[in-house]
Amino acid sequence: MATVGEWVSGMRPRTLPNSVVPVAAGTALAFSLDGFVWWKALAALVVSLSLQVGVNFANDYSDGIKGTDTEERTGPTRLTATGLARPEHVLAAALGSFAVAGVVGLVVVAASSWWLLLLGAAAIAAAWYYTGGNSPYGYRGLGEVSVFVFFGVVAVVGTVFVQLGSAPWQTWVASVPIGLLSCSVLVINNLRDIPTDQETGKITLAVRLGEAGTRRLYTGAVVASYVFALALTPFSWWVPLVLLSVPLAVRPVRRVLGGQVGRDLVRGLGETGKLQMAFGVLFSVALLLG
Repeated sequence: MATVGEWVSGMRPRTLPNSVVPVAAGTALAFSLDGFVWWKALAALVVSLSLQVGVNFANDYSDGIKGTDTEERTGPTRLTATGLARPEHVLAAALGSFAVAGVVGLVVVAASSWWLLLLGAAAIAAAWYYTGGNSPYGYRGLGEVSVFVFFGVVAVVGTVFVQLGSAPWQTWVASVPIGLLSCSVLVINNLRDIPTDQETGKITLAVRLGEAGTRRLYTGAVVASYVFALALTPFSWWVPLVLLSVPLAVRPVRRVLGGQVGRDLVRGLGETGKLQMAFGVLFSVALLLG
């Protein structure tokens, strides 16, 4: 039986900034546009976190039963593949997380707009079919597209919409750097897993691009996130504050461009999460002051 610590590791806490940062940025924008509603912001955070945890457990379950995760795989604890937890228990954890997201999401829908119900259903379906089902899109190199859409555009724009009742142009621009940094987390994760993914037939975007192309993609996503963030400077002259996070980008980018593999990329994944959080805090403060 898995310990509490192993279950927490199975949640992949280093990926949780993916769900916190977009809600923080969206809430900051809503506040600066005089539309802040605290309980809706909190509900959006619960939905986002629940979806992230759900997709992590669903990924653990689906990859485990399909044999695309192995005990030798480098990275966070795999509950299903290592036999630490029974597959049905990991599946229950995933479905429970999706249920929390669904219930809280229904409250938001009731207080906002019915069409958000469709968006929420699409988000849960995307979370499950990333590695679940007979033809998971994560095995066809589309994982990064989904992350950009749901943990970038949808999360930021949705957070603003439920509080403000609209989504001004600043919201869409702000969602791009958030989505790109979320993608960078998945890119470095999949870069680390290229050898084992190739062996098991899991054709991620990293496998399609190869190591060299994936390393360039990671670097490009990090650099482009700053470029798109700075595009919002006319809205808030505080936006260049995000440049204070550049030192945190240097180490993981050096790891990736320097050809590091395995556990060194696990450290790079953690560093990318720290970069994402620092960037998100600075970006949110800048938008708040704008």
